[in-house]
Amino acid sequence: MSPSRLKEEEPEMRSSLSEQPDLPPEELAARLLVTPSALDELRLTDAKRVVKYMRPQLIEAGTVFIHEGELTGNDYMVLILEGDISVESELPGNDGSIVVNIMGPGHLIGEMGVLDGSPRSATCTAITDIAAAVLSRSDLRRLLKAEPAVGARLLLAISKRMADRLRETTRKLRTFAQMNKALQQELDVIARSRRSTGRAADDGS
Repeated sequence: MSPSRLKEEEPEMRSSLSEQPDLPPEELAARLLVTPSALDELRLTDAKRVVKYMRPQLIEAGTVFIHEGELTGNDYMVLILEGDISVESELPGNDGSIVVNIMGPGHLIGEMGVLDGSPRSATCTAITDIAAAVLSRSDLRRLLKAEPAVGARLLLAISKRMADRLRETTRKLRTFAQMNKALQQELDVIARSRRSTGRAADDGS
């Protein structure tokens, strides 16, 4: 959904519950669900149907509610309605973790989990108190059974989001590979220069 279309379908959107207290939570959740940080391919009318299958959840500040690599209880996705979370990724060799992102209202987390329940790829911690809407795989199944057309469009929007992220990751990996190649070439030049300097010093002796 393009930004212009979004503006046509809804009034000016604010970023959280506290900034728009008169808006019913389900309405806000639907609007946040169709933002670029969530599922902007989903239509607002469909989002309003989807949120009816989501359950509200409050998460206290400091709570680690998603653990990287966890194998159970992964079959749900979370839409942030209020508050901020940090997303951390473990460093190789048990060298701790690094914060890779800070997410706020309108961000969607765990969409792969709701599809296949695979291990989580990052750890998520509530920086502030969080108000969220959660869609579990069982709720997704209920949606697909009761409203198959809406459910199908939701799955397409999730697939589009995942494909976009994969393309972005591929782009970053390509950039990293190019930087690594340039660095290796620079190191080769330095190494050849040192060998030449060493041979010249030997010949002079």
